[in-house]
Amino acid sequence: SRVDPLASFGNFQNTNLSRSISLSIIDQNGNEVSFEASQNNPIQMIIPRDPNVLIPSMYLQNVTSINSTINNLLFNYHYINITSSLPISVHFEIHSLNRSLTYLFIYKFDQTPQLNSSINLIDGWTIFCPFNLTNDDIYRYFIDNQQTPTHPSLIFGIRELNSTETNNYCLNNSSINRSLPITDQPFNFTSNYKLRTYTSGCYYLDENNQWKSDGLTVGPLTNLYETECLSTHLTTFAGGFIVLPAPINWSYVLANADFMRNKTVYLTIIITSIIYIILMIYARFKDKKDFEKLGVTPLADNHKSDHYYYQILVFTGLRTNAGTDSKVYFVLSGDDDQTQIRLFSDPHRKIFQRGGIDSFIIAVPKSLGLLNYIRIWHDNTGEGSSASWYLKYIIVRDLQSMDKSHFISQQWFAVEKDDGRIERILSIASEAEKQKFSYVLSKKAYHSISDGHLWFSIFSRPPSNKFTRVQRCTCCFVLFFSSMLINIMYYDLSNEAKASSETHSGALLISPFYIAPQQIGIGIMVELFTLIPSLLIVQFFRRIRSRQHISRLHEALYKIKPSQKTSTNIHAIKKKQCSISFPRWCLFIAYGLSMIIIVISIFFIIVRGIEFGDVKTQQWLTSVVTGFFSSVILTQPIK
Repeated sequence: SRVDPLASFGNFQNTNLSRSISLSIIDQNGNEVSFEASQNNPIQMIIPRDPNVLIPSMYLQNVTSINSTINNLLFNYHYINITSSLPISVHFEIHSLNRSLTYLFIYKFDQTPQLNSSINLIDGWTIFCPFNLTNDDIYRYFIDNQQTPTHPSLIFGIRELNSTETNNYCLNNSSINRSLPITDQPFNFTSNYKLRTYTSGCYYLDENNQWKSDGLTVGPLTNLYETECLSTHLTTFAGGFIVLPAPINWSYVLANADFMRNKTVYLTIIITSIIYIILMIYARFKDKKDFEKLGVTPLADNHKSDHYYYQILVFTGLRTNAGTDSKVYFVLSGDDDQTQIRLFSDPHRKIFQRGGIDSFIIAVPKSLGLLNYIRIWHDNTGEGSSASWYLKYIIVRDLQSMDKSHFISQQWFAVEKDDGRIERILSIASEAEKQKFSYVLSKKAYHSISDGHLWFSIFSRPPSNKFTRVQRCTCCFVLFFSSMLINIMYYDLSNEAKASSETHSGALLISPFYIAPQQIGIGIMVELFTLIPSLLIVQFFRRIRSRQHISRLHEALYKIKPSQKTSTNIHAIKKKQCSISFPRWCLFIAYGLSMIIIVISIFFIIVRGIEFGDVKTQQWLTSVVTGFFSSVILTQPIK
């Protein structure tokens, strides 16, 4: 015979925590001999698991606080998902805090087991007597891989036997009664217990290099550190091991869902929901105000006989008191002509507000040619701080040729600030000036804060952007609640990874931090599960078409006197800028998906919070708040 050295095998999910072993029989000529054992006398192999795998701690089941009379439960039930592409065995480890107690264990595939005087609906059962305890005071039970195929789930129940039942079934260290202990009384636990469940499997490589399990059975000696495989043939074998997350103890959750025991999780959800509602009201109010700011305004001093049009976009800064109530005048000059003194005005809305983008249409008799400069000033008639004005830049677009000209200012028009001037001549910006770091940084920073940063944009969203504040607010809370959910689901695993990182052989020490592979993996999974749904929702909202079918530029030109040439050019640029979009009614789907994610997240946050208890929930909440502020202040600005 020949035994190959143990080696890690592949990335197959069922064997990624195992070792592989090859067994073969060679004759005197060096040829491999075909061998097949009988079912009654199989070949036994013990395959160790990866020594670096983190063994999870057992989960405490706080069953003594459950009042089963409320729902008349006879057993404390647990659910396990055993869906797998290959047959697996299921292993149970139960540690009673009182080693003298006896338990009845029942299970049923795919549905809840029931056992009382009138019904017997179970697939298997056993009694845990004190003499069954191992050296580590743990009751162990397993269901082999011959029973689990075709079953997606398994539900098992545990009941503590009373003293009479204990005497009948566990007297003198031997079971004297093999009948089922049946009762119609609700369970009554006098001590809590800890629980751990995991699955295992035995697989071999076939001639197509695919993992199979024919002729392989998981043996009863399988534990957390090695797999016992019983085989009727020889080849390359590997053992499987998957640690199952702690199943939700619905009995405990339902029995301990009162407010006073779980103030932290309930108050967290209530306060967060109130903040969401308040922000939604604020966002809706600001959306209405933003709508009033929208529009392309033909200047009041346009002449009806003038048919050459320019669009002027004026960008007011975000600095304190950057807006103005003063009257603003300008002269636009080109190679061929220049305008008269013109006044920016809008009879329907207030213009040049802080952070605003105002759009105007100016009509001239003929083309001004290549633009050279714009002379701009105000009359300083605004009251107090509303007299001064901080102008970022101006963009002028020829609506016939669609050429754009940039005029960069980034200066105050104020008698009390900077150089005290309220009139400036802004020359057309060259390509070098448009690529200047300060100008590019100013534009990028403005876009990042007002549109790119999801949370900040609730308060600073550009009015012209169709992604409304209400939609942004909803996306923020989809991100927040899904982040809370993933954090609370991975909280125990993260803590275990941190606790073991100091002694873990694969941990990286960067004083004073210990970084283990488990921590990195958990961090990546949390980020992925958090970001993917929120990013999809954000993109869905952004690509839903607005209610305004006719562009405001079209509408403004129509009010003056549209030319066929201008209309055609605008239509062409709209087609050029068009991207993948969704009809308006998809807005209901987007809001529906958002609400589903939020409601599901809230539900499971509450469930996990009840299982955690109030003290542990407070510890979890601290990590959530810290993560939230680091995301808002650091992560999102960097993105």
